[in-house]
Amino acid sequence: MTAELICVGTELLLGNTVNTNAAFLAEKCAMLGLSMYYQSVVGDNPGRLEEILHVAAERSDVVILSGGLGPTQDDLTKETAAKVMGMELVEDARAKAEITAFLEKRGRRITENNWKQSLVPKGSKVLYNPNGTAPGVIMEREGTCMILLPGPPNELEPMFEDQVYPYLHSIQPEILCSKMVKLCGIGESLVETKILDLIEAQENPTIAPYAKTGEVHLRITAKAASEEEAYGLIAPVEEELARRFGDLIYTDEPEVTLEMAIARLLEQGQLTVSTAESCTGGLLAGRLVNVPGISRYLREGYVTYSNEAKEKLLGVSHKTLEAYGAVSSHTTAEMAEGGAKAAGADICIAVTGIAGPDGGTEEKPVGLVYIGCYCKGKLYTEKNLYSGSRSKIREYSVASALTLLRRAILEEVCK
Repeated sequence: MTAELICVGTELLLGNTVNTNAAFLAEKCAMLGLSMYYQSVVGDNPGRLEEILHVAAERSDVVILSGGLGPTQDDLTKETAAKVMGMELVEDARAKAEITAFLEKRGRRITENNWKQSLVPKGSKVLYNPNGTAPGVIMEREGTCMILLPGPPNELEPMFEDQVYPYLHSIQPEILCSKMVKLCGIGESLVETKILDLIEAQENPTIAPYAKTGEVHLRITAKAASEEEAYGLIAPVEEELARRFGDLIYTDEPEVTLEMAIARLLEQGQLTVSTAESCTGGLLAGRLVNVPGISRYLREGYVTYSNEAKEKLLGVSHKTLEAYGAVSSHTTAEMAEGGAKAAGADICIAVTGIAGPDGGTEEKPVGLVYIGCYCKGKLYTEKNLYSGSRSKIREYSVASALTLLRRAILEEVCK
């Protein structure tokens, strides 16, 4: 079955309101196994809304609308949808009673236009709304299902979860389930090359790669009658990815970030870490601090932007800075070793580079970044050259630093 989404509201077109409903509804429809090919945003104009509704009803099995169910004159979604579906509006006694109770409980005055919200298309399924005054509706006619939902997310989301999801699942029994396999330390093009045979042969489940900053995520999706059956189809594909990518996979849990995976490794090895940063200016430490409980393993973070700070706080040799410069493998190695010793940590991850937009030379262009990691006496260094804005270069530097940190810890923990 196909689903189409229409979000109503001039405020969405003007950018005054971020359309979070679209993302929520699209994700839920995908989970239900509904194919979504079209999404639209329409202002509070009955003519244009009627036009797009006619088109949607012709090409999609399920049309979901959000917004425009309020009590004011410009809230015309229900009236327009009922016209397109050929249904008259009638008063719903329960809706009127619930609107009255909702407003009285909050000490709000009931005005005549509030009763506009108690009108529903005759023969429709009413979705009563305990979180607001606008009931939703489900209309069915000649193979088309039209679902109207209120615009506020705190009303739309529970209404969809509690009433619409079960309804859609009953008419679309197959569901979609997904697992996300997350990799670091490998580029998207190489990942695709390594799984091209799987992609070309795929039917159910399917694999879709997504490039992230310094990472690649592989979404495995299966369609089945139950979650158990779907995940049973996913399991052998995930096992094959594990065979091909090994330690490059850092998690298959959707909520786990790279820094969270690193924190788990630190806990496993009972290791402590510090950071020493130049061009990233604290972003690296900030990523680690995103993890609750990281204080058990993160000793100190140094932001050593100047050469003087590198010498004073990290013990970088003045001769090294004179001979090779602040942006060099020699300097980042000394930053890493010095940061570990200064903090009394087992590990230190260090970054130095040229984030731009100025400061680059032919020999050391903007985007040149060196990363060093000292891990229990062993030194790792790598050279990277990034392109993009200053902020992008810093973000990529942090992602690469976390990847190198993870690799160093893995070698220590797994040896």
